[in-house]
Amino acid sequence: MTQTLTPSQQITDEVTSWPGVEAGPGRRGEFAFKVKGREIGHLHGDRSAHFFFTPETWAELRDQGRIVEHPVFPGRKGPAARRIETEADVRDVIEMMKLNYERISRR
Repeated sequence: MTQTLTPSQQITDEVTSWPGVEAGPGRRGEFAFKVKGREIGHLHGDRSAHFFFTPETWAELRDQGRIVEHPVFPGRKGPAARRIETEADVRDVIEMMKLNYERISRR
């Protein structure tokens, strides 16, 4: 019998396979992924992901239509949100977590 993984399970399985990534519940009900004590992104169940990017990366991702403004920080470049509705969204959330993972891991 084949079990279908939820979007959050798929994302968690992939992101926690990267060296040094820790994952667990955050203070506001989110499920956060951290490397070197810095968050690379977090999930709100299976429906959305939130990130913090450099302003340059944020602008590029927004121009590509991959992110929108974070609902708590409208008008700020850096905080970002992404809806999770399809398998393509799951893959893109993983790719964006990887962007932050690589940036923070280089430090």
